[in-house]
Amino acid sequence: MKIHIEDLEFPCIIGILDFEREKEQDIIINLTIDYEYKDEFINYADVVLFIKIHTKKSQFLLLEDALSSLSTKLKEKFPLTNTLSLKITKPSILPDAKVSLSNIYHFNS
Repeated sequence: MKIHIEDLEFPCIIGILDFEREKEQDIIINLTIDYEYKDEFINYADVVLFIKIHTKKSQFLLLEDALSSLSTKLKEKFPLTNTLSLKITKPSILPDAKVSLSNIYHFNS
């Protein structure tokens, strides 16, 4: 079973530049959670809420840190997760491009 959450957009503090530390900017998160559905399921609304709360609270310096932390915390919160594909986009940091960072995480369940 795969959960796809696409274009989850919300403002947060993320980045190393002075202006990024002072004012929230929008980010976009896309992810896929692969898990084996038997009698338990992963509630996608809970996943969305968790991502927003964790990212806003953490105020990451680097996208790399955000990806790493989110992957670890999502696995802890949703232990049925076998594989997580995660992408974070900063749509307005550059005037002529959207920039993103992504990774795929494989967990031993």
